[in-house]
Amino acid sequence: MPEQQGETDELFDVKTQFYIGNYQSAINEAQKLKTAIGQTQNDNFRLLNPVILRLLDRQMPEQQGETDELFDVKTQFYIGNYQSAINEAQKLKLNNTLQKLERDVFVYRSYIALKKYGVVINEIHGASPQELQPLKQLAEYLSQPNKRESIVLKLDQQISGNIDVNNHVFLLVAATIYYNESNYETALKVLHQSAHLECRALMLQAQLKMDRVDLAKKELKSMQEIDDDAILTQLASAWVNLSMGGEKLQEAYYTFQELADKNTPTALLLNGQAACCIGQSKYEEAESALQDALEKDSNNTDTLVNLIVLSQLSGKTPEVCNRYLSQLIDTAPEHPFAVEFQAKEKYFDSLAKQYVVTA
Repeated sequence: MPEQQGETDELFDVKTQFYIGNYQSAINEAQKLKTAIGQTQNDNFRLLNPVILRLLDRQMPEQQGETDELFDVKTQFYIGNYQSAINEAQKLKLNNTLQKLERDVFVYRSYIALKKYGVVINEIHGASPQELQPLKQLAEYLSQPNKRESIVLKLDQQISGNIDVNNHVFLLVAATIYYNESNYETALKVLHQSAHLECRALMLQAQLKMDRVDLAKKELKSMQEIDDDAILTQLASAWVNLSMGGEKLQEAYYTFQELADKNTPTALLLNGQAACCIGQSKYEEAESALQDALEKDSNNTDTLVNLIVLSQLSGKTPEVCNRYLSQLIDTAPEHPFAVEFQAKEKYFDSLAKQYVVTA
């Protein structure tokens, strides 16, 4: 309600040109305003201007004749090659403020994925850009189990008010926390407001967790309409095919293989391949992929869980399975698989005590 607040919408011309499809004019108008970032006191302007520019970047990259300087960083992050993502980001010499901010987002997210939470918590402070603040919240949630309840309660309050749907970093962080809490419905509630491709991908993962493959297939179609060639869309396609099983397993396998060939085999991609092979009872191929994944990251929880399952299916000795299980519990004692196994083990022991073998 700008009339009531006595403010004018500084982005009116940009948005008008964008919505009517006059993208070059929208870019021109946005560039005129760009120098005002950081100088204006209008929070809506500072938040919306980057969003409009990002939308324009995606809408007509060919007309702009520009390449995404963060492409390699994003690629490495999405395929799970987090250290390489950080390395690529450090090589970049960026002049654009928005690109620098986006680079920092992926760098801090990579540190979080590597469980280097201290870097994020120490470097993001009160004066840091608003878009980075949620990442500190995520790092604290993952690194401080005793504070998780209070963090979730605070997050509940945040999403109960007016959510800035243009701040996709906050949406991703909030949904990730709810996802880790197994509160998939709330994660979907947070994400559905955004058209950002990564938000759609996380929505798809939540739907698969809820065994709603039908909804995930619809979400995949939406992602393909946004950007069919994006790595996130390709990964989402593989996840859906993997969940569908049957003949779709081979399609999923080829997708993971293609991404590995184009980039580098990562634990994420190798686990995807292994899951496909397990579904097809190709246990030797699955073991080969998982051993490669283990060499790349000996503490990767997905690799350890898949090795535990594979050890059972392929008839390995109990010692082999127990070794991987002990490693999982030691590495990630709060992992759902480890927690559930230990709970059932205690329950079995309590039942066993009720029966006494008599001579």
